[in-house]
Amino acid sequence: MPRITTVEELEALYGEPGEPSLVKEVPTITPHYRAMIEASPFALLATVGPGGVDCSPRGDLPGFVRIQNERTLLMPDRRGNNRADSLKNIILDGRVGLLFLIPGFTMTLRVNGRAHLTMDPELLESFVMEGKPPRTVVVIEVETVFFQCARALVRSDLWNPDKFVNARDLPTSGQILAALTQGRCGGEEYDRAWPERARATMW
Repeated sequence: MPRITTVEELEALYGEPGEPSLVKEVPTITPHYRAMIEASPFALLATVGPGGVDCSPRGDLPGFVRIQNERTLLMPDRRGNNRADSLKNIILDGRVGLLFLIPGFTMTLRVNGRAHLTMDPELLESFVMEGKPPRTVVVIEVETVFFQCARALVRSDLWNPDKFVNARDLPTSGQILAALTQGRCGGEEYDRAWPERARATMW
């Protein structure tokens, strides 16, 4: 299988980007980009560290990533599985990428920058949900912001409810865990308990 091994080969194959692809990238959060961030209830957080790369889903109410100013974003770290892969990478490296998705909207928004974690009491208090503050807040210093064209979401027909996959056709988390541990954890009881466990630990 032949490989492309140089940037020159790649550029010869794909050609030069058009002006719209270049001018859309800016170092600050513009009013249009602000509107997209404030409408988004879901983002993918990409990080990098000594052990490799990580990409994890982040979601909350629309606008859960708060715009502190045109160069700074604040994202509460809500309850999860305590692996803290992204947070460890942020401590050790700091480079991050965010991909914002907005239900029903085919453009996405990308933000690249550097991040650090804070436990500032006042800031944690400002993110309280149902009486529960996050344990940390991810502070992202923005370096570049730009929208991603709609082709991927149009091709995938992602927001079309007629194309939604029936969850019963896919394995449950309990089934996956049981298979990986020869039944030591997971299983039907895990799946039965998950909705209440998730409700009690959502925030």
